[in-house]
Amino acid sequence: MDGQSNQRSYINLSSLLCVIEREKRGWVIVYTGDGKGKSTAAFGMAIRAVGHGWKVAILQFVKGSWPTGEEKAFAHLSERVLFKKLGIGFVTWNPKRPYEEHLEAAKRAWEEAKNVVSSNVYRLVILDEINNATRFGLIPVEEVLSLIDTKPKEVNLVLTGRGADERIIQKADLVTEMKNVKHPFDKGEWARVGIDY
Repeated sequence: MDGQSNQRSYINLSSLLCVIEREKRGWVIVYTGDGKGKSTAAFGMAIRAVGHGWKVAILQFVKGSWPTGEEKAFAHLSERVLFKKLGIGFVTWNPKRPYEEHLEAAKRAWEEAKNVVSSNVYRLVILDEINNATRFGLIPVEEVLSLIDTKPKEVNLVLTGRGADERIIQKADLVTEMKNVKHPFDKGEWARVGIDY
């Protein structure tokens, strides 16, 4: 081999190693906006990740204990997916639960989230409706920013929910804003099994 061929081989190998290293770096992904589909998009990503052999953690911050289709589906994938509902229901729609109860549930959920992320066991961690939790003052935005800064390099972190804080959006690698154009809820229809939950 001449010197020029060796140089090309070195450059190609170096480029390949850069691509591999880049793929190891986990992203911060935000799904926000007033439209439907934020959690659904994150759950679709979870299915894709499981298909590639990844371990996935899904922690729900606001949704209550009622059964959902996604919970039932992920139960079949429990070897690869940790799925936990840690909230006690919608903050604004649940007047029977004082704000303090929501605050305590959010604190417990946040401690669990920090442990799950820092464990580096899960390559994809979805903090479902974390943006709502910060918007309602249940979790300080500064703590979420700190988690983004200190997460293990390989962990991909997905943050869903309406009203993502601008500072979180700035730190994220990928942000999608769902926009509500038309929804049956506007005509008084309630959520549907298999479509909404």
